[in-house]
Amino acid sequence: MRNGTMTENTFPVYKVDAIVTFFRTEVLTGQEAKHFTKNDLAPSPKPDAVQRLYMRILQLLYRFKPECHYMVPFSENIQHPQLHEWPTAVMSVYLRMRQFLRMCYVYDFSLNDLLAPKVKRTVTILSGIMNYLHFRKQRLDMTMGHQERFREDMDKLQAYSRGTKDAQKKMDKLTTIPPEQQAEARELDSALSDLQTNTMHQYQEVNAINENIAEWKTEMAEKAQKLTQLKVDVATLKENIGKLKSQIVESPEEMKIQMEKMKENVKNIKLAIETADERLVGLQSNVQGVTHSEADIQLIFKLLQDLQSSMNKTQQHQEEAQALVCVYEAQQKELKNHGVEEGQLKRSLGMKMDKESKQHIRRQKKKEIKDQYIEDVLGQCDNVHQKREQIADQIQERDRDSQHLRSQMTNLRDTCSQETEKAQDLFDRLLAALDHFHKRIQNHVVEGNNDIVKMTANF
Repeated sequence: MRNGTMTENTFPVYKVDAIVTFFRTEVLTGQEAKHFTKNDLAPSPKPDAVQRLYMRILQLLYRFKPECHYMVPFSENIQHPQLHEWPTAVMSVYLRMRQFLRMCYVYDFSLNDLLAPKVKRTVTILSGIMNYLHFRKQRLDMTMGHQERFREDMDKLQAYSRGTKDAQKKMDKLTTIPPEQQAEARELDSALSDLQTNTMHQYQEVNAINENIAEWKTEMAEKAQKLTQLKVDVATLKENIGKLKSQIVESPEEMKIQMEKMKENVKNIKLAIETADERLVGLQSNVQGVTHSEADIQLIFKLLQDLQSSMNKTQQHQEEAQALVCVYEAQQKELKNHGVEEGQLKRSLGMKMDKESKQHIRRQKKKEIKDQYIEDVLGQCDNVHQKREQIADQIQERDRDSQHLRSQMTNLRDTCSQETEKAQDLFDRLLAALDHFHKRIQNHVVEGNNDIVKMTANF
């Protein structure tokens, strides 16, 4: 409500004690806060204290220091500029307070409020300023909270981006096959492709057999329909025979001829029924053969799968056998070397009969070492087989982890996009509020400068 009087206010009027405590804690500092008391406002306000308080309010709001009020903005041609120092400070405070108090909904501020202030007017003016400062503090707290939230959101966004980068690196590590296992992976891919081609050929054969079975079933259904039609025809013929027997009375020759024809028709129908029965039996046997063939095909498919698994096992056994053969050849070479040594020892038996027992003990030790070496080689082969199984399990686990990480990455990207949208909205709102606030400040500064120019012209 914009009114020109102080009788109707849009803000509460506080008591003097509350005003003094508020300005001592929120506006004044140091010795000024200590010396500012209730006596400066009531029962008769002191002009110096009121002017000093207004200067500190302007300094708090617009960073306009009290020293700037005493600067004389006149040219060098004016006479006695020291005489203008005191009215300049008063007029500067007056103009700036007049501009500022419009935001506090106080529109009738005058020079008497600075030079000869009254209790009621100063209390209402200070209560309006106090209300505006409360509102300003609240809004500053809200903006600080928005800024803190924006910083937290930016930190979260950076953390999420780091997490996505780490997850991408982990996914790259999990998806890339190490060079040591690439050969095995290629062999497994080739084996899988072969299995897929074999299964596709088998499925095609099974589909062809199923199509043949469907054709046979349709033929059987058609033949069954024909049989039912023939049965219906036989029944109709029997009915016609009964009717003809009731009608025939005078001509026995015609009756004989018709009877012969009917007998021939009956014989033909019986022959057709017999042939149809034979065909049914043949088709049933064919259907049974097809079902048996389907069962055989399924057994063959299972046997092929078993053969594939057995072939894989035999390949593994062959590899192990090749490793053992290599070990056996190495051992044979060692045995040949030992045979050469034995020949040399036999040659030297005549001269070294005393050392025969020691050499026999050494040979036994060597044989034990050989047996132990063979057992170690077999144990290493078993360990290699176990390690291959463990590596396959690890690959499956890594695939699962990669899928889980991909789902987490999608969730994190969605949350990051939502958080960034919220932060962008908050940032846009803050920028709009700050632009509006700066425009208002610029308007007030322009109005103050205009008032100063007018005052200087009047002076």
